[in-house]
Amino acid sequence: MTEDFHTGDLVQLTDTRGRHHTITLAADAVFHSHKGGLAHNDLIGNPEGSTVTSTGGMVYLALRPILEDYTLAMGRRAAIVYPKDAFAIIGLAGLSPGCRVLEAGAGSGALTCFLLNAVGAEGRVHSVEIRPEFAEIAKRNVVGWFGEEPPNWNLEIGDVSSPDVDGSEVDAVVLDMLSPWESLPTVAERLRPGGRLIAYVATTTQLSYWAESLRADARWTEPRATESMVRTWHLEGLAVRPDHRMIGHTAFLVSCRRLAPGVSPPRRRRRPAPGAYGPDYKGPRPPDVLAQTTEPADSDSEPDSDPQINYPQI
Repeated sequence: MTEDFHTGDLVQLTDTRGRHHTITLAADAVFHSHKGGLAHNDLIGNPEGSTVTSTGGMVYLALRPILEDYTLAMGRRAAIVYPKDAFAIIGLAGLSPGCRVLEAGAGSGALTCFLLNAVGAEGRVHSVEIRPEFAEIAKRNVVGWFGEEPPNWNLEIGDVSSPDVDGSEVDAVVLDMLSPWESLPTVAERLRPGGRLIAYVATTTQLSYWAESLRADARWTEPRATESMVRTWHLEGLAVRPDHRMIGHTAFLVSCRRLAPGVSPPRRRRRPAPGAYGPDYKGPRPPDVLAQTTEPADSDSEPDSDPQINYPQI
């Protein structure tokens, strides 16, 4: 990519109040705002980092957007995975050039762009989206960022648990779904031993059921849940303080790794918190706490040797 702007380039315009506008340069086109028009020709051929002035006198700084800027400005119908979470997912999944990734729930394509950047041309991203209208938006946004449909990206419309979906082995799986536990058997089959599983869940109900489903499945390391919050700071002379607004809770990220076939997770050497699996708890139960939490059986009833996982209705 050269330093000068050319037709077809993505450009982010920032006005004197810090507002951002992302445009695609086209010959003889005009960007319009309440501060007048700005001819694209005034940008084409100029170096990145130039300033231009609209007919209404507004001065804009012109830079090529980074992926964080692009995803926050992209068209969408499904909520995007925020950049702060996308950064964390890439780190938790241990992604590097050459990795193979399964993404279930492409949404608007924001996370897909980050995943493709992380795995590079040597890697591969397989995205599965159950809603065709979301898949179309994701495809448009991915092409908008890369300039073409990446050859190492495969987008399928369907259920990730369907036998019709490509079942090749992957190094990492990222789930952005309402009920990720429903796809757990499929994920366990596709993820290589030692592979990383990351789930993006929004509520504490989902968080609890997902973590306990992983424990009850007994093919995974102990799940670890995190959330991230980003707060910017006001910097002006001696007035250095946190900004009044921040990006707070968006979702929980739950990470774990696939155990080798036939290997059971090491038994946890701690007792559950009081009431954690009491009579009011109706979700999946880890095998090592069943004896501590199950109500005394009726003398005439058979013991439950194969307890069923009760998935929530969300």
